[in-house]
Amino acid sequence: MQNSTPKTTAPTHTTQDQVIEQFQTLVRDTETLLAQSANLVGEQAEELRLQMRENLERARLSLHAAEESVRERGQAAMEATETYVQTHPWQAVGIAAGVGVLLGMLIRR
Repeated sequence: MQNSTPKTTAPTHTTQDQVIEQFQTLVRDTETLLAQSANLVGEQAEELRLQMRENLERARLSLHAAEESVRERGQAAMEATETYVQTHPWQAVGIAAGVGVLLGMLIRR
């Protein structure tokens, strides 16, 4: 039996931006909760704050790694495009002209 779920190789920029934005919101909310838990007393409260700090630090590191990954993939795509344009300049001009014609037709409608 085949899996009917489509496979994707890389998420779109919009999806990546949404994930990063949601993650940043999570970090801000956790920081707010941490600040509000300062009123709590006792050993359990201190343990909770310690765990929250550790989770927050892991989340920050994870977000940083995700941002670096996105940056590296973008850089690699840019370099591949530059290499293609330099090795195939006339094809690149043709592609750009074709895209320009299509955009012009879409704008006219």
